Amino acid sequence: MSLDWLALRLFGRPQGWLGHLGGFILAHTKGQFTRWVVGLVGIQPGDRVLEVGFGPGVAVRYLAETTPAGFIAGIDSSREMVAQASSRNARAIAEGRVELQLGSADRLPYPDASFDTVLSINSLQVWPDPAAGLREIHRVLKPGGRLALGFTAQARQPRTGLEEQVAEAGFVEAHIMEMERDFCLLARKPRPSRPWPVAALKALLRG
Repeated sequence: MSLDWLALRLFGRPQGWLGHLGGFILAHTKGQFTRWVVGLVGIQPGDRVLEVGFGPGVAVRYLAETTPAGFIAGIDSSREMVAQASSRNARAIAEGRVELQLGSADRLPYPDASFDTVLSINSLQVWPDPAAGLREIHRVLKPGGRLALGFTAQARQPRTGLEEQVAEAGFVEAHIMEMERDFCLLARKPRPSRPWPVAALKALLRG
């Protein structure tokens, strides 16, 4: 049993009793970082927010508490994490303010332009196809919507090339914020440019 395999089963793609233990550890050690990432994107009270790879559901609960008039959705590929997060957010789920599903980043079960913000913490580095996952996030974000990708040092996510990878998926204004050894990449889905009015365009061409 290698350390990489153990870390993957505990935190990356939690499975079985190791995944259950990993979720417990994450829930009790990453709260400060989670609140920092959420604070960076400026979520409004009525926003629709999606978390990809929600783990034990700590960020989901924080979002549900701080976005009382909004809607929080989540996708995670681990059955253990869906169970833990559902238990942690049982009341908000019953109230219809939170929806958690088993699924993959590269196949998000939501229509185009469904969310104001999408965030993912310590997740992208274990997606089967990160490029496809970023394109899916771009699809479900509203024009002008915000993306936050947070990584603790333990995730071992390289910073080099990450901004370019996000730009290739169609995002703009990508930049990295740091908190000691941890970091978060922020970006935005561009709004469509407005066409010039025909009369104004003709006047401009006439000089």
